[in-house]
Amino acid sequence: MTEADRDARDAAIRALLPLVPARGWTSRAIAAALAGAGLPEEEATFLFPRGAVSAVEAWLDLADREMAEAAGDLSALRTPDRIRTLVAARLRQAAPHKDAMRQATALLALPWNAPAGLRAAARTASAMWYAAGDRSADFSWYTRRASLAAIYGATLAFWLRDDSEDIGPALDFLDRRMADLARLTRCRRRGAAGKAKAA
Repeated sequence: MTEADRDARDAAIRALLPLVPARGWTSRAIAAALAGAGLPEEEATFLFPRGAVSAVEAWLDLADREMAEAAGDLSALRTPDRIRTLVAARLRQAAPHKDAMRQATALLALPWNAPAGLRAAARTASAMWYAAGDRSADFSWYTRRASLAAIYGATLAFWLRDDSEDIGPALDFLDRRMADLARLTRCRRRGAAGKAKAA
């Protein structure tokens, strides 16, 4: 996809999001969004080849790209704080479109859409780690992203169920999950060190 095509797809997604609460992630909503963005209806097949699922993936890709800019300068923060800031930025981005996110999550949770859901989760976790400054190329590249995908997924699910006016409770939930992961990592390291000494 060229930059011009991606710009057109982004414009269509921005026009689509306000329509989703009433019309859902549907072909009719996509057609209306294309018209609203000044694009021909025939573009739907190219920009969103798998219909609603492609549209959801396109939205999440757009959010991945906009997340780092929304988070601002992270250089002065420790890595856990960078991740927290990025997750907060992502939730704030989604806040005006919470119902669209609920519907998107439900769509990707359908068994036949599971591969798309897993791909989207992996891309978002990777985008967060990259924005946080991670440039690892060893096995930790995979473990860090798997752990973050699980934590972010749980945090997103909590936020979608929460009726609070702000994202504070979701960030508190995130803090608890990250603290749990840190404790587990420390325990594993102590166990590995103990086995090495015993050997």
